[in-house]
Amino acid sequence: MEDDNVSIQADEVEAMCAIYGQEWTAINEVTRTYNMCIKLDKQREVNLELSLPPKYPTEEPPFYQLSAPWLKSYDRLQLTQSLEDVYCEHIGESILYIWVEKIREYLRNKFESAEDVNENAVLSTQETVLFSFESDNEELPDIVHGTPVTHKKSTFQAHLATVITVDQVARLLNKLKEDRKIANATHNMYAYRILNEASGTSIQDCDDDGEAHAGSRLLHLLQILDVNNVLVVVTRWYGGVLLGTDRFRCINNCARDILVQSNKIKGKVGGKTVR
Repeated sequence: MEDDNVSIQADEVEAMCAIYGQEWTAINEVTRTYNMCIKLDKQREVNLELSLPPKYPTEEPPFYQLSAPWLKSYDRLQLTQSLEDVYCEHIGESILYIWVEKIREYLRNKFESAEDVNENAVLSTQETVLFSFESDNEELPDIVHGTPVTHKKSTFQAHLATVITVDQVARLLNKLKEDRKIANATHNMYAYRILNEASGTSIQDCDDDGEAHAGSRLLHLLQILDVNNVLVVVTRWYGGVLLGTDRFRCINNCARDILVQSNKIKGKVGGKTVR
């Protein structure tokens, strides 16, 4: 079966190269990692990084990460949900082309129609409403708040919630920002991973919120710790002193501590072992 998947993947990659030309690039042929650049216009593009596991497409979906710093959090989450829906509708089939065209269709429908009627100001208000979703009456998972840590006048605090859907991620981010202090923080970077064991789908995404590369580093931490069904947010209140790479150490330490505190991993918080 794995040999069949290798052949199917090779044919699919060849087709993607033929269809998209330079928009489709190989990052690492050995690990079967590729990037698809989807351009909305000269200023806006979405990069879809894809890794093809040995059991794709017969048993597993591709692993992917969306990169679009200009895209608002709600749109990223809705787009991610759309990709999961596509996979569930085509389990066992090759879906790279369908995913790419789904992203392209979403971007055109979302942004070109909005620009035609010049509703940029209205969209900001609509986004707040849409962010709550139709399942507002459903009880949200609890949010665990870590201990604030201050380093050279910058304060960092991690927050964690157990999640099983992208909808929950969006609603929890909205809920967290009901705290005015958090909403007014300099950065609220986050990462999440969701594993749906029933369908075999795996979803992950992150957001820097202006702190370059912080979200992807958070996501990498979740990946190497193999933590699933979790949303981790790290809030930073900038204190006026540039920290350089120290800021990533602070962010990752806060994230690791909240994972230990929430019993997602084993380790120590404040010198005390948590089991």
